[in-house]
Amino acid sequence: MRNFFLFLEAGLFRFRALLIAVFLALSLAMAFFATQLQVDARFDKLLPMQHEYMQTFAEYKQEFGGGNRVVVALTVAEGDIFQPEFFRRLKAVTDELFFIPGIDRSQVRSLFTPNVRFTEVTEEGIAGGNVIPDQFYFKADQLQQVRKNILKAGLLGRLVANDFSAALVSAELLDQGTEQKIDLMEVAHRLEAIRQNHQGEKNGVSISLQVIGFSKVMGDIADGAQRVVLFFALAFLITVLLVLFYTQSVPLALAPLFCSLLAVVWQLGLLSLLGYGMDPMSILVPFLVFAIGVSHGVQMVSAVRFEWIGGADSLLAAKRGFRRLLLPGSVALLSDSFGFLVITFIDIEIIQEMAIAAGIGVAVIVISNLFLLPLILSYVRLDSDFQQRVQQRKKVMQPLWNKLAVFATKKAAYPTLLLALLLFLCGAWQANQVAVGDLHRGVPELSKTSPYNLDTELIAERFSIGMDLLTVIVEAPPEGCVKYEVMAAIDQFVWQMENIEGVQSVISLSSVAKRINAGWNEGSLKWRVLPRETALLAQAVAPIESSSGLLNRDCSVMPVYIFSDDHKATTINRIIAAVKKYRQLNSTAKVRFRLASGNVGVMAATNEEVESAQLPILLYIFAVIALLCLLSFRSWRATLAIILPLALVSTLAYALMALLQIGLKVNTLPVVALGVGIGVDYGIYIYSRLQRVLEQGLDLPQAYAVTLEQTGSGVLFTGLTLGVGVLTWLLSPLQFQADMGLLLAFMFLLNMLAALVLLPALAFFLQEKKTVGGVNC
Repeated sequence: MRNFFLFLEAGLFRFRALLIAVFLALSLAMAFFATQLQVDARFDKLLPMQHEYMQTFAEYKQEFGGGNRVVVALTVAEGDIFQPEFFRRLKAVTDELFFIPGIDRSQVRSLFTPNVRFTEVTEEGIAGGNVIPDQFYFKADQLQQVRKNILKAGLLGRLVANDFSAALVSAELLDQGTEQKIDLMEVAHRLEAIRQNHQGEKNGVSISLQVIGFSKVMGDIADGAQRVVLFFALAFLITVLLVLFYTQSVPLALAPLFCSLLAVVWQLGLLSLLGYGMDPMSILVPFLVFAIGVSHGVQMVSAVRFEWIGGADSLLAAKRGFRRLLLPGSVALLSDSFGFLVITFIDIEIIQEMAIAAGIGVAVIVISNLFLLPLILSYVRLDSDFQQRVQQRKKVMQPLWNKLAVFATKKAAYPTLLLALLLFLCGAWQANQVAVGDLHRGVPELSKTSPYNLDTELIAERFSIGMDLLTVIVEAPPEGCVKYEVMAAIDQFVWQMENIEGVQSVISLSSVAKRINAGWNEGSLKWRVLPRETALLAQAVAPIESSSGLLNRDCSVMPVYIFSDDHKATTINRIIAAVKKYRQLNSTAKVRFRLASGNVGVMAATNEEVESAQLPILLYIFAVIALLCLLSFRSWRATLAIILPLALVSTLAYALMALLQIGLKVNTLPVVALGVGIGVDYGIYIYSRLQRVLEQGLDLPQAYAVTLEQTGSGVLFTGLTLGVGVLTWLLSPLQFQADMGLLLAFMFLLNMLAALVLLPALAFFLQEKKTVGGVNC
């Protein structure tokens, strides 16, 4: 292996100018491809398609809709909706929403669509029609008739606000698997254009529009991401200044930053070449790649600078630095890359794409920071004052290294290990409180005061239905809707669900049939029941068309729509548990209850997938890192000294998520796993150098002090720089970026501290005892 490294080193530095030129030329090509990278936000990327719920979702989404809904609410500032100007704008919004590319026109519902009808019992029998008649001229008498039709159709609380102050237009987006490619960003912009065109005061009527739905969320996040770039730029500027302060040389500062930026360019270019896009939820990945690149780049600069101080010229110093860091750097980056790729085992496309993007970025860092960077440093010429500045810095830092070396002695090692054990136990207890899913109303990726979350709150307050819908599919034999035992089972299920905490309302075929049956009996509430006679039951069901979404054509499938107060993890878990319990006790050969469709069904499936995968994924990541450390250091002691601090920080990170009420979901689980990848670098670099120094015959405290002189400053600086950089994200308009900034800063800083303090304590505790004269020492 040593001969191979020497051969590789000789070949690289022999053709260094050519290799630099080739890499830069390829980087220009990658920069071009990176500009072709498209935003790729698709609803189906969030779906764990192998999950039980998603099997039901896929089977019935064309017939009863999926979970990708769009809702536009028109709200009057004063009075009620029965004003000509309001209905003119409601019709205009309905028409514009109908013609947005990607909208499933058969699923558009508003007071103006023909699939919204009323039925009533008259002296001549059953009568009905469109809620808004075909010949509608926005006259006062017609508006009053529309009010009556709304009440007859049972639309109050559904398409019309409970206090008549607002009305909804709802729609479904087509499945992404269709031939028509849906641009969610375009849909979001068209929805926002509808809002801007139709809200405000006109003809004496002031109307506001509220727009919610997955496409609007993605649009708001993408728009916020444009401002996120400013925070990335601020973090980059802070990194530049701190690297310059650390290296005390402009060329030494620019070289690792340049190589790390090239890694990001290559990552984005390769993603474009491989046919991937960039999801708005994945905007943190390029910065993580940059952070990993800076971490390794600073280590390379530290190694080369150490050789310069020792008297080597630029070329020799670069060669020695490359030789020293090639193995530990490769092990660290392989640990990162394999750790990220392990996440692809989660059967959710957005997580798999995030892991692939991170894995590609880390693989490129192997080239940019372990090979290209030392080649560039071999051309750097330093001024005559550089060595003096470095020696002054060394004198300033030496007292700190001497104090940190105490942790490699018995005096400090055992108290440190005891404190670490207590922190681990407390962290593990708190980490168990982490919820899988959302912990707040609205969309947690956006701030509580964002327009989207305010719109969601207003719709939830004024309507009996909201955006959060769980659809339970009830399967029965054909013509099941005229069989009392089938309808009674559905009705009993509806009653059970209506009494579950967190359920806002429930709509089903049985509840509508009971109202119609009462209508046949002069509207008496005593008759709001399901008839036991087949003929009477058929009479109650007959007016309900399949376009209502309450049944299919042969009446063998009858969905039950459960609208929840919110989509908090606790709410979803409570409702799903109640559905499972009911179907376990009441499913028969004739009636089968299947979970689930609707956006809450999708969230429930995703939460269950994440919950089942989180522990195995972390175990796989640690197993890969442990295996690579064993192969590299050939020592179980070294492996434990590197792995245990990493495990402590990961546990404390989960505890922090619980304290901050950050739920574990598709966009937070990968970030936690990626944070592990960055943390392992510190331990590998420190222990690899410590092992070399110990081979020179020094005892552990002395060896650790020497190690810190050569490697500790790089670790300390990298942790502080990256931690300070991501803390600027707390000012971000995107809540999930602010949360992830705080979480990543915590992991960067604590991993750095654990590597500097806990690793030497573990090394002391795990060191192989030598016997001299029969005495352990």
